[in-house]
Amino acid sequence: MIIDTTFNVYTDAQGGDPDSTSPTLRLYHKFLWSKPLPNGKFFELTDNKKGVYLYHNSKLGEFFFGSDAITHSYKNHKRKKWLTEQIQNEVNELFDTGSTIGAYILFPNNRVDEKHTINQARGINSFIDDRFDLTLECIRLFYLRQENPLFETLLRYKNFFDLFDSFTNYVKFFLLDDLVDENLQIKFYLPFDNFKTKPTFSNVNDYLVYKNGVMNFIKSRNKRIEKM
Repeated sequence: MIIDTTFNVYTDAQGGDPDSTSPTLRLYHKFLWSKPLPNGKFFELTDNKKGVYLYHNSKLGEFFFGSDAITHSYKNHKRKKWLTEQIQNEVNELFDTGSTIGAYILFPNNRVDEKHTINQARGINSFIDDRFDLTLECIRLFYLRQENPLFETLLRYKNFFDLFDSFTNYVKFFLLDDLVDENLQIKFYLPFDNFKTKPTFSNVNDYLVYKNGVMNFIKSRNKRIEKM
């Protein structure tokens, strides 16, 4: 199967959220992430279970998955309009680049004990603000069993993260290599203070630095996808 890394998933989303309504995005996810796990066992995803985006059930366990956009332009965030309206062309460029497969990932999306899923938690947690670099830092710390703003949420899906045995393997499986350095430290889009303060954009320059980092990550990840 050929993955078109330039395909804009909004074009077949029928006006909805591509994470749930784009058939191409769903097909790409199914193809990309149906592959051997670090333990050598094949992790096959299916799309024929009613009411489930993508599904896996084997001796490895039962998993329900949903798509999640892992890059954010904040184009439609009301609280950031003061900023994004000043640089609409820059914001639109990031939004369009973030509408390709390189800007999406799968997370378990079944509710556990009626609490937030990973997708929901990282969107509403003010120390994450839907940023994937900060989310990935939480996942890195989780593998080290260290506290972080998403620890309790990630713990509810421990069986999923156990599939990869380590943070290194998780990164490699989902082609996130370009968001970590040679020491497996996160390449943060903006200066990071270990979750002491909530992330924010102080000015236009902050956003442009953020945008540059996100754009580079998406483009690099798309290149990795093309080589699969």
